[in-house]
Amino acid sequence: MVYTVIVHAWTLPGKEAEMKKLLIEASQIFLKDKGTIDWFVMQDAQDPTAWSIVERYEAESDLKAHHENPYFQKFPEVFGPLLDSDKPFQIFSHNEL
Repeated sequence: MVYTVIVHAWTLPGKEAEMKKLLIEASQIFLKDKGTIDWFVMQDAQDPTAWSIVERYEAESDLKAHHENPYFQKFPEVFGPLLDSDKPFQIFSHNEL
């Protein structure tokens, strides 16, 4: 069964280009993690400060490799300053049917 994580996040106005660059880089790195099927990043068509990330794994246990990735460890330091603290990010976990 495929395990999917969906993340919604918002950047501070004016930080969209930085976020776009970092998320594209992250997707190319995380796609190489063991058990990762897909790692998509999307920017909202109406609100350029809104982002969605869809992560698909072979199993929930594959999140361990993702969380141990050195790039993931840098997320708070690199992405934190870009995020709008008035709109906390949301994380949803799903088992695909």
